[in-house]
Amino acid sequence: MKRIFLLLAMIGGLEAGAQQLPKLERVEPASWWTGMQYHKIQLIVHGANIATRSVHFSYPGVQLLEVHKVENPNYVFVDIDITKDALPGTFPIVFSKAGEKDLKYTYTLHARNNGVKAQGVTSKDLIYLIMPDRFANGDVTNDVVKGMAETTLNRDSMYYRHGGDIQGVIDHLDYLKDLGVTAVWLNPVLTNDEAHASYHGYANTENYQIDPRYGTNALYKKLADALHQRGMKLIQDLVHNHMGLNHWTVKDLPMKDWVHQWPTFTRSNFREQPVYDPYASKADKKLMTDGWFDTHMPDMNENNPYLCNYITQSHLWWVEYAGVDGFRLDTYAYNDADYMAVWGKIIKAEYPRLSVFGETFVHGVPNQVAFTAGNTVNRGINTELPGVTDFQLLWAIGDALNAKSNTWDDGVIRLYNTLASDYQYQDPTRNVVFLDNHDLSRFYSVIGENTAKYKAALAWLLTTRGVPQLYYGAEIMMKNFSNPDGLVREDFKGGWPKDSVDKFTAQGRTAAENDLFNYLRTLANYRKENPVLQTGKLMQFVPEAGIYTYFRYDNNKTLMMIMNGTDKDTTVRTDRFAERTQGYTRAVNVVNKEVLPSISTVAVPAFTTLVLELKK
Repeated sequence: MKRIFLLLAMIGGLEAGAQQLPKLERVEPASWWTGMQYHKIQLIVHGANIATRSVHFSYPGVQLLEVHKVENPNYVFVDIDITKDALPGTFPIVFSKAGEKDLKYTYTLHARNNGVKAQGVTSKDLIYLIMPDRFANGDVTNDVVKGMAETTLNRDSMYYRHGGDIQGVIDHLDYLKDLGVTAVWLNPVLTNDEAHASYHGYANTENYQIDPRYGTNALYKKLADALHQRGMKLIQDLVHNHMGLNHWTVKDLPMKDWVHQWPTFTRSNFREQPVYDPYASKADKKLMTDGWFDTHMPDMNENNPYLCNYITQSHLWWVEYAGVDGFRLDTYAYNDADYMAVWGKIIKAEYPRLSVFGETFVHGVPNQVAFTAGNTVNRGINTELPGVTDFQLLWAIGDALNAKSNTWDDGVIRLYNTLASDYQYQDPTRNVVFLDNHDLSRFYSVIGENTAKYKAALAWLLTTRGVPQLYYGAEIMMKNFSNPDGLVREDFKGGWPKDSVDKFTAQGRTAAENDLFNYLRTLANYRKENPVLQTGKLMQFVPEAGIYTYFRYDNNKTLMMIMNGTDKDTTVRTDRFAERTQGYTRAVNVVNKEVLPSISTVAVPAFTTLVLELKK
């Protein structure tokens, strides 16, 4: 803890620190590309007293614009312009000082990545979220890396690393494709050289390096390529708001305001309201946005232009290098809104199709809408954020299936009411809908391990609007409450060479697990093959007596979904849905292929969501 309070002192003790640094430790970004719209880049250069040296280079089409010296003489920030005339190649950047030998760094300009990249993840996709350390261990040789702050491997612990890695994900891509998944979102995989609980990845200590316990940069690119070869996509999880306490720029701060400084350790109040509240106290807002997320997660100062350049360029770099298709933005509400809006414009200008969605762990539709693009609720800023993780629909589906009653405001009416508020978004179909994730209790546990309810929720997830997301193991009914979080981050059995069972195979699953797996697989693949559930319009009817009915339709197909949110079997008369059922006389149950010869009435078992393709 003492180290946290002494961050300010790091600037004052630089002479001793400089003696321990290499004369030229690193240059980032270590490479760039020709022909980029973002062609004026800022190199961060770190080395012992590097600011005492002049900087020069000569390469056709590349111009040295400015060299910035800052409080810490171990840094210089070098602005260069890679003009349209520059060709791929290498050139030395020279750091000179009278009476001393020149230091040289060979800089590389690549030709642009013309492969598959930045496709965007849309309502046509099904996302599968993976915590890599807990999914599958494809390479046991990288389980422990000597010299890192954490070298304990213990699968019996919720907090130590378990050995899962990128190769383990690659090894199971065919399994995911067969399930109906089209996009893979990994929790952060950048180096997280922290001494405790480094497995989750949300306290990165490098911006341009994959954690060696997960693999290499080249292996990450191989994952992207392997996904693209299967017609699938890769989502990268980004953390703007904070870094790890052991991040190299935090251990040796370039300047005092690289991070938000407080006289004593100060945690965020975790209240999003002050960032849009017209009556908010400035002190409350500062505490929300500038307070630290945790003791080992320094809050980055996004009003510092050098920091902003460093972060933004690293994100562009990964898209161009690896072919990333979309970004998920962690702890979105805690960021500086002005910076995030500028960041959003930069990303969109370079990669117009790349999709972005932000984590908005809030309660209330307007609270969530306030963080989305378009200034549609008069917040006063266009955040440029296309979509969010739709927590409001998560709360609603939980209430719909766990309500003790289905009265005026309870039960399935929560789903109806929440979707009825979609008018506030610029485009609600860009929101990611989900039942659980790495921070939340497993939904199977939330609904009391009731398989009928679980199937009802999954059917809703795959037929409502937006981009559906599954959390790894949802297909085999993995359970537990997030108390603590490690309980919902258990290993996927079969992902380790010595596992006694393999849940990736039908033979390794129980009869109940196979039943659920096949149910989900049938719906997911139906969704993948039918545009009506991807881009079709949605129409919903006011729920009555715990029954919620909605339709997805386009010029080719109409689907009727009937959710029974009660514990009683019921028969639904469909005459009041004539607006959508007119011209249709029968239906086919998408899951079990049962033919309903008449749709004038439909029998719906307790806690069931029927998915019916209407026929004339």
